[in-house]
Amino acid sequence: MKYADVILPLPLDGLFTYSVPVQMEASVRFGVRVLVPFGRSKSYVGVVARVHDCEPQGYKVKPVTRMMDAGPVVTACQYELWQWIADYYMSPIGEVYKAALPSGLKAEDGYRPKTELYIRLTPQFGNARALHLALGMLGRADRQLKALTEYLALSNWDRAADMVDNGGVSHPVPIKEITREELMNSSHASLSTINALVKRGILETYSREVGRLNNDVEPHPDNIKRLSEAQQEAYNAVLFSFLKKDVTLLHGVTSSGKTEIYIHLIQRELDAGRQVLYLLPEIALTVQMMDRLRRVFGNRLGIYHSKYSDAERVEIWRKQLSDCPYDIILGARSAVLLPFGRLGLVIVDEEHETSYKQQDPAPRYQARSAAIMLARMSGAKTLLGTATPSMETYHNARTGKYGLVELNKRYKGVELPEVCVVDIKDLQHRKMMHGPFSPLLLARVREAIDSGEQAILFQNRRGFAPMIECKQCGWVPRCRNCDVSLTLHRNMNQLTCHYCGYTYRVPTECPACGGKELRTRGYGTEKIEETVRDIFPEASVARMDLDTTRTRNAYERIIGDFAGGRTDILIGTQMISKGLDFDRVSVVGILDADSMMSYPDFRAYEQAYMMMSQVSGRAGRRGKRGLVVLQTRNPQLSVIRQVVDNDYSGLYTDLAVERQAFNYPPFTHLIYVYLKHTDDGIVDSAAIELGSRLRQWFGMRVLGPDKPAVAKVKTLNIRKIVIKLENGIDMKRVREYLRMAQSRMMEDKRYAALQVYYDVDPV
Repeated sequence: MKYADVILPLPLDGLFTYSVPVQMEASVRFGVRVLVPFGRSKSYVGVVARVHDCEPQGYKVKPVTRMMDAGPVVTACQYELWQWIADYYMSPIGEVYKAALPSGLKAEDGYRPKTELYIRLTPQFGNARALHLALGMLGRADRQLKALTEYLALSNWDRAADMVDNGGVSHPVPIKEITREELMNSSHASLSTINALVKRGILETYSREVGRLNNDVEPHPDNIKRLSEAQQEAYNAVLFSFLKKDVTLLHGVTSSGKTEIYIHLIQRELDAGRQVLYLLPEIALTVQMMDRLRRVFGNRLGIYHSKYSDAERVEIWRKQLSDCPYDIILGARSAVLLPFGRLGLVIVDEEHETSYKQQDPAPRYQARSAAIMLARMSGAKTLLGTATPSMETYHNARTGKYGLVELNKRYKGVELPEVCVVDIKDLQHRKMMHGPFSPLLLARVREAIDSGEQAILFQNRRGFAPMIECKQCGWVPRCRNCDVSLTLHRNMNQLTCHYCGYTYRVPTECPACGGKELRTRGYGTEKIEETVRDIFPEASVARMDLDTTRTRNAYERIIGDFAGGRTDILIGTQMISKGLDFDRVSVVGILDADSMMSYPDFRAYEQAYMMMSQVSGRAGRRGKRGLVVLQTRNPQLSVIRQVVDNDYSGLYTDLAVERQAFNYPPFTHLIYVYLKHTDDGIVDSAAIELGSRLRQWFGMRVLGPDKPAVAKVKTLNIRKIVIKLENGIDMKRVREYLRMAQSRMMEDKRYAALQVYYDVDPV
């Protein structure tokens, strides 16, 4: 009798061993999927990790229901990486399997293509005369008229008679397909408004499968640009560093041309018959990068991230296991979990980004670290690229663990942007501020628009306002499930919790005192957009945040319109601060630097510097020096001066002294222990007990327990314990002790419903 160790997508430690029917013995092997029974009526799709002859002891094995594959869907190198992630980040391997495989490979009945709902004009209104009649019909229905007008603009119907020149031949402007959600976001229309247009017979909806594999563009290596002298020196230095080090940091200022160096390195790997993994921190960045890489590498490039349909992700996964896989994979965090057969290079662009760290659900892995381990297991090299390295990476480079290559010149000698610091505290005192805008910023944005250039306004907070309050009694609406105030989203006329999604209709009067005057406090991107439209009515304004980019097409539309000059002012959160390349941006406004620096976290200054430097780097990237207007109430802070001087080395020196004095990374490893329970008393006693148990082993390395900044999320009360571990400590023993402490806690019946998990190397 043969036995198989099977990984199941469950939050349980260890492998589950099932007997294998005799007739399947020859075909069962590592990496294939099998359907296994779990309980009386439930079955799961699992992956075989090992086939052996040793009969399990202590429990009754169950027969595998059926085989699902003729060959493996997981490679040996992948499984090794899964084991490392599960061990290092203290997560069950079933959770790693669940995160790695697309849903279609975990479903018993295969996968179903994901569809999106699109909207278009009905045939009877598909001509200019009928459209004129439709607009007349909506004369008194302002919202419907606005939605229809916006649709005509988005889909190019309002330009259908125009002609575009393509190689000397004129063609009509093509009609674009628009999703219903895109139209709602752009026109600020409700679902009922769109449905009313459908009911009138003006618009109609239709479904389409989203996502397609890239198979139709031929590679054109001749499109690779020649490197400048500084870029060539950096390229040669990277190759020389790879002779000695497996990991190299390319520290290049914004707009120095790091991407062109990446392209040359990719071509070198392809010429040697090896594959390349190119990681980006945000899905939004893949839009521009995909276009740049596709012009050179064509159908040798594959894209992989969570905005693509599950059907496409399954197809890419299977293609990577085939005899003709993609030579280059461009993707976000999850792309590190794809199968690779001949990986030669891993590029982690914008390596400093916290988006590389998975937060919820488990496994809470750092994709940058996982990429380095994947490259090591595959015998490949890793290149970390950024203008603002993380403290940990820069420390490793300074101490010789990683190679270090610096590129201090912008491409074609363009100067770094001028950064003007504006003291808005003084301006507010003198009543010279126009809402969140200083006179200098408004004047520079006006100059940019008048001269045909563009501006970016950065506010790292979405929604209309972070909170509303009663002017008379100070009442603030709060989430009933979480320990936070509700954010106002005025376009939807509701208050929303950004932690659990709870919504609350905006009250007309204060429920505490009956007062009628409810005022907003603070500015979100939605309010910034409204204010900018009032100040610059002639400008085309777009907003890029989580609320406006919920579909894949939305990313492409917003970025494409701004890159093509169809948008004059782009307002956004940190999505717009990294990696995007726009030719005509001459002004960048950082509206509130203090909100980033006042966050209660030891990394606040580091992350504030990174965001401000990165968004500043969007200005003046082609031929002309850009301007950054940095608004703050604390212009005397050293981090502000370091942003102005582009002095990352000074920032590192200052922070290194503090971090070493107080035992923070990169001089220690951090592990956060989180405990959650619906009963505040139970979670409090459990945290005290666990903290006491951990101190028996780790002594003064344990801090807490304490309440985090947000102490209740989704009805669960939270306690947090911090463990600081010096570099060089035996992490394997540490993990053994932590697991032992958790298992002993869970033996107590009082804590049966208690959730305990670990966040290793938190950000």
